[in-house]
Amino acid sequence: MNRRQWLKAAGAAGIMTALPNPLPAASAQHAASKASAINMATVNLSIKRLQLRHTWTTTMSSSTYRETVHLAYTRDGITGYGEGAPIIRYEEYPAQAKLALEAIADKIAAGDPARFDSFLADIRRQLGEHQHAAMAAVDIAVMDWVGKKLNLPLYQYFGLDPADAPVTTFSIGIDTPEITKQKTLEAAPYPVLKVKVGLKTDEETITAIRSVTKKPLRVDANEGWTDKDEAVRKINWLETQGVELIEQPMPAHMFEEVKYVRSKVHMPIIADEACTSTGLIPKLKEAYDGINVKLDKAGGILEAYRWIKMARALDMKVMLGCMISSSCSCTAAAHLSPLVDYPDLDGNLLISNDPFEGVKVADGKLILPSRPGLGLKVLG
Repeated sequence: MNRRQWLKAAGAAGIMTALPNPLPAASAQHAASKASAINMATVNLSIKRLQLRHTWTTTMSSSTYRETVHLAYTRDGITGYGEGAPIIRYEEYPAQAKLALEAIADKIAAGDPARFDSFLADIRRQLGEHQHAAMAAVDIAVMDWVGKKLNLPLYQYFGLDPADAPVTTFSIGIDTPEITKQKTLEAAPYPVLKVKVGLKTDEETITAIRSVTKKPLRVDANEGWTDKDEAVRKINWLETQGVELIEQPMPAHMFEEVKYVRSKVHMPIIADEACTSTGLIPKLKEAYDGINVKLDKAGGILEAYRWIKMARALDMKVMLGCMISSSCSCTAAAHLSPLVDYPDLDGNLLISNDPFEGVKVADGKLILPSRPGLGLKVLG
């Protein structure tokens, strides 16, 4: 089905607001107001506590659970689901994100999803520059609604083939060597592992993993190294251990130091914490080989799509990552996975109380749901 056919389908499905019959001038405003009230959406907000299967430790924090903000957008008998995962690294917090959304819930409810581009751009302006995860919750919910209204899975809306979804990594958080071995053995179904590093124990961690598997590894230092020569030494050693790439070896502000590191190593360096907006991507190309796109950093599916296209235009590699989150956010990201080189969509696999069922993983490969919109099933 091409885009012109989709637009015809959208008209048939009623996504475009029908033009009213000609009305006398005196009654037109009253009728428009009444129609607007009838067509208002219902917006429900909540915070869900997601329990981790293992304590999750990175260079930034350690926790046994994460809280994410959930938004249900209901209109015309259809409900779209969205999720945002605020994290302290970006000075975003679940309670504040929920409050920010509550403050503009009436504007979200009154927006026209048939004109989602301008509708969501307005919501982004209303939320401001420090509520990207909250914006992601709105964007994901509205795009889920749009896909359901069109009776199309989102990957089809974007013109993508689900068969092109690549293999995702499975993440191993920082832990003792013995528990690291245990986690690695539990990850047997996943052919590529992502390992958190960035501490003095990096060599011990990798040695523990290599004692039980020879799988390809990708590592994430989460800004953990602050000495450029130490970073070079560690990355060159990691290359001898079968590591394919590294994310964010040094703090985001140490741009010149990362450029130096890149000149001394051979594996790709991916910007994660350093990449927080589309406008930064051209500059990042000077120091990094690629970017990590996350819906919670970008503010949803549509902006993440822009990040991917910008990186591709610059001939950069693209990783598609996630926070610790449910299948709502991970499935939303997975619909864009046919566009990227390195999916890292395992946040839902790391929790024990997922409220949704969505994207699946078979032998590491992402299996996208074929149901309309995100294709989620609500559990419980």
